[in-house]
Order: sequence, then C-alpha cells, then structure tokens
Amino acid sequence: MHSAAVTARDIRAGLEQLGLTRTSAVIVHSSLSSFGHVDGGADAVVDALLATCGTLLFPGATSHATRLPAPPQVVRENNAIACAPDWASFDAALSKAAHFHQDLPVNRNLGLIPETVRRDRQHVRSSHPYFSYIATGAGADDLIAAQRLDWPLGPIEALWQRGGHVLQLGVSHATNTTIHLGEQQLGRGRFYRYAKPAPGVWMELPNIPGASHRFDTIEPHLRSSTRQVTIGACTASLTPVAEVLTVTRHLIEASPSALLCDDRTCQCFAEVQQRLRYIAGLDERSPAATTRYDEAAASRR
Repeated sequence: MHSAAVTARDIRAGLEQLGLTRTSAVIVHSSLSSFGHVDGGADAVVDALLATCGTLLFPGATSHATRLPAPPQVVRENNAIACAPDWASFDAALSKAAHFHQDLPVNRNLGLIPETVRRDRQHVRSSHPYFSYIATGAGADDLIAAQRLDWPLGPIEALWQRGGHVLQLGVSHATNTTIHLGEQQLGRGRFYRYAKPAPGVWMELPNIPGASHRFDTIEPHLRSSTRQVTIGACTASLTPVAEVLTVTRHLIEASPSALLCDDRTCQCFAEVQQRLRYIAGLDERSPAATTRYDEAAASRR
C-alpha cells in the first residue's frame, strides 16, 4: 500500500506548525526525496515555503563546476588542497572549468529545491564564483548584499542579525552551513580555494568552509532549542541561528577538534591546526595576534 502524496497544503501546514510566519527569515537546507511522493514535486515545496515565510535564503554554490586546483607552488599553511603540478596543467583545468554566471545551475548535492528557486522563481543571487547564495522575499537584498568575496558566509551572519532560523527539511546537520560560520568566527575552517569567475580568469578566494561530515554530533546539544514536525516522511526541524552559533562556539572553545573527525588525511586535521594557530595568536585574525599588533603599533608612536 502506497502512502498518500504530500501536497503543498500539507507542507505549508507543517511549516506553520513549526511556528513559521510571514515575518520569519530562514536558511533552507532540504531534500525533496525525504518527503516521499510530493504532488507537484519541488515546485510544491517552494510554493509552500514562499507562502509561509517572509525571507528565504538557499545555498546556491557552484564549486562543482567552477573550482580549480591551487596554482603551481601556491602553498598556504594548513590549506588542504593540491597544487597543479605545472602551469600547463593549471591552464588545462582553467579551460575545462565553467565560469560563474547567474544562470549556472546550483550544485546537485544541494538538492532540487534551491535549483527550482533559481530556475523558476523571482530571486536575487550573489556572484561569489564558488559559494553563492540565492534569496527571496522581503529581506533578500540585504542578505545577499552581506556576502563579500573575502567573507562568503556573510548572508548567514546577516540572517543571525535578523533573528533568523535554520530550517532543515529531511536533512541532517551535515548540511548546516551555519555551523561553518561559528567555526570561522573562532579561526577554524578558513580555506583558500580557487575558481573561475569569468572566461579565462582565475581567482583566489579566502574563508571557504571545510568538512562537515561530523557536524551531526551537534544534534544532542541543539535538541532543546529545536522544533520538529513530520511532513509526509520528512522530518522538518527549525533551530535559531543564534543558538547554532552559541553551541558551536562552546563546543569548539572546549575542544579544537569538536565536530571534526580524527583522520589526519582529511580536511578536518588542517582545520584543527588552524584553530590551534588561532589560539596561539599565530593567525593574523586571532585576538592574541591583534593584541600584539596593537602593542607593536603603540611602541612606534
């Protein structure tokens, strides 16, 4: 016996049960297949989201198409990326990669729902060639404007300042990009990556997040501040951005390796080293490094 199809009305009712209203601002991480059969497919989910929430933010990353290896001999400490062996190899990769443009499809790993918004709904999209975002609704322009090439997680920071939430539709915290913002605020998960922003052009991009495959270990710590409902076969969860950032900070301050794996060949190992340098004041963004800079500046006056 087949389960009844999930409708846009069912999804809207579930979102309202979570407490979402036309004043709500959320970042959406989603899996269409998690609902079971949806009458109307991704369009129905998008319709329900647009009818329920005031501002929606979606990941729109295109790194699958635009990314490049590091150029030859461009080595940054604890950066966990291979360099092209020579410029001929790098130029070949540059030629093969897609350049970023507003109509470039969203990475399939992010699901069909954000791609449906990009393709079929009015939206604004940032122009970051590796880590773009898509937004709709009343606060869309403000969220997208918060992203810079050197601060790709700016839209989440702006969502935090608006009192926003993380909405997870059938996905785990492994997709929860807000955790990346929390770790970057503590000097961790800040990688340099390379992408093709225009034909024949390559660019170095700082502060690209790292691995997230162990982010699920945050779930017990967020349980008390997370609302959940079931929509069809989908578990829908809503957590305040502020709470995700607070818990992430507490966990990482207690342990530099929190939410990461212990495989020394994984990006996770480089992230731990970044955090240790930050604590020691060896990272220029760390409080200790800033203090030393201020003291040095004062001595020259």
